[in-house]
Amino acid sequence: MAGPITIFHTRFYDSPVGKIAILTMDNGQDYKKPNTFSEASMASLNEALDRVGAQDGVKGLMLTGKPCIFGAGADLGAVPFITTFDQGYAIGKAGHAAMKRIMELQFPTLAAINGVAIGGGLEISLYCNHRTVVRSVAAIGFPECFLGLVPGWGGCTLATKLLGPEKALQIIIFNSLSQNRMLSGPEAFELGLADRLFDGAEFLDESLGFLLSIVAGETQVERTPVSTGQIGLLISKAKAFVDSKVHGAAPAPYRALDLIQGACSWDVERGFEEENRALGDLVKTRQCKASIYSFDLVNRHAKKPLGVPEAKPRPIAKVGVIGAGLMASQLAHFFISRLGLPVVMKDVRQELVDKGVAYVRRQFEQSAQKGRISGAHADYLGRLVQGTLDMGDFSECDFVIEAVFEDMAVKKKVFAEAESVISPDAILAANTSSLSVSEMASDLKNPERVVGFHFFNPVALMPLVEIVKAGKTGDLALATAFDLAKKMRKTGLLVKDSPGFLVNRVLVRNLCDCIAMVDQGAGFEQVDQALIELGLPMAPFELLDMVGLPVAFHVNETLCRAFGPERFPLSRNFKRLIEAGQPRIYSQGGKSRKVDKEVERLWVKEQNRPFHAEEIREIALSNLARETDLILKEKIVAGPKEVDLAMIMGAGWPFFMGGLTMYLDLAGVTPKTLQKVFFGS
Repeated sequence: MAGPITIFHTRFYDSPVGKIAILTMDNGQDYKKPNTFSEASMASLNEALDRVGAQDGVKGLMLTGKPCIFGAGADLGAVPFITTFDQGYAIGKAGHAAMKRIMELQFPTLAAINGVAIGGGLEISLYCNHRTVVRSVAAIGFPECFLGLVPGWGGCTLATKLLGPEKALQIIIFNSLSQNRMLSGPEAFELGLADRLFDGAEFLDESLGFLLSIVAGETQVERTPVSTGQIGLLISKAKAFVDSKVHGAAPAPYRALDLIQGACSWDVERGFEEENRALGDLVKTRQCKASIYSFDLVNRHAKKPLGVPEAKPRPIAKVGVIGAGLMASQLAHFFISRLGLPVVMKDVRQELVDKGVAYVRRQFEQSAQKGRISGAHADYLGRLVQGTLDMGDFSECDFVIEAVFEDMAVKKKVFAEAESVISPDAILAANTSSLSVSEMASDLKNPERVVGFHFFNPVALMPLVEIVKAGKTGDLALATAFDLAKKMRKTGLLVKDSPGFLVNRVLVRNLCDCIAMVDQGAGFEQVDQALIELGLPMAPFELLDMVGLPVAFHVNETLCRAFGPERFPLSRNFKRLIEAGQPRIYSQGGKSRKVDKEVERLWVKEQNRPFHAEEIREIALSNLARETDLILKEKIVAGPKEVDLAMIMGAGWPFFMGGLTMYLDLAGVTPKTLQKVFFGS
């Protein structure tokens, strides 16, 4: 279904220096629905420029957007239906043709960037001679490489010619592939994207005044000439960065590198033509389709989580965290930083409590040192954490979350102790990664107050929270969990109370296959290399090192007991590493992966058969398809979209893979393995 059409509204201002055309981009909606550009929008731009051209005596043009929004780029709704090079090429050509008319005007032009300017919204500003930006804007940038595309309406060409290749690479490649980082208004100004930085109250008036001074000849903007002398070295470094992020599995950023390098020597016409061809090639790719699907999942589907009860959430004024280890300390810091609430941390030894409290306060101190918050505010937030050895200090807490060792007896014990001191309607939350929340609550007087609230590591970065509805979880506890997740700017996903829930079940199934292949003769590095080439954010054994071998082994044990050794086998070699206290697989990670010598000594190969990369991928992916099919049949989550959302937001899978079920479908794994597809089956 087509979205609202962005119209280029035209009016004229008879200024002291002559007639000024003012074009305002507006789709008729509020700021929650940003201006996007469709074929109809480009027609509106052409009509607006026709009106400007029909006026006598126009001395300048100012382009701006509706309140808080300048432009948010192309309307991506049509992308899934584009299947040919010619269709993508035509989209690029039409955008270039319309926007280039701004560049060809015979008087000064200015883009007054009054709000969000991303993708095509930022690109259209580059066709103007000058730009101003409002200080308060928080999102300026090029997300295209993140979405399987390139800035193909002039972005690669014009940004390079305006800023030089180094800065163009920063905003097109490095920022995009670093969790789609956006620039603030001041950052855009410092980078050179804008000529003036103005505050919000008088932004449009000051921008217009700036344009009038240019028209009158009173102001001349001087820009430092760009340097292209180091282009080879810059591209080489950027390519190494791209390799580290997508491992060759997504073509878009590599194409953007070519366009930026080319823009250093091509004229504008050649640059635009190459962008058209890039769009024609990329917009029909699997990675682009998957990226647009992922974008829709995260920005629309995730905003309306399924299974949220109508009950009014319980107000939370104070939080208790049982435990003071690394995960517990991260949780305490996160609750304070996102909610501004006091937090009590409890552990069994004073040195553990002191270490946890110190961690939380150090995080706020570091934020102040980086200029993110003031020193006074850091001190205030640091004082909101309290350490204790006494469970009685939880008596005023409205929400208590455990983050203790993954042992059922330990978790049941701390829940029983907490229930004895908290109010009857306070919520008890389990941060377990694999154990039954229903069993944890089974001996409590009020089991309806217990809900699973499973964060992923690192807490501050991973957006997903698995919200587990146990057998007796009440609507109040469930509604409160979803409400807290939203207030903490996390995505809550309802999952069934089943061993490993969703994300860990998928990841451990994959890990078991990887370990089995190493047992049979494959190398650790060989398995990791074969699978990371799919585009995974981290190779399986590197992920194992980050999670920790004991934690992963414990989850493996839980899943083996629940689902049997055929799907979740316990490797004797893996167990041998745990019993020996071996902390890691690799002594050196990253590209220079090197298996620890102690691992090589302890790991006894059961077979010595050769493996090829394609075989490794086929085994891993076919078993993931089978496990995902079982997950959906067991109704662990509502459907395939929830599986994909979980892998993107809980495991960091890149947008260009499209999550798990969409990837398996598009890559042909599901039809081959299950003789069906997840979408449409």
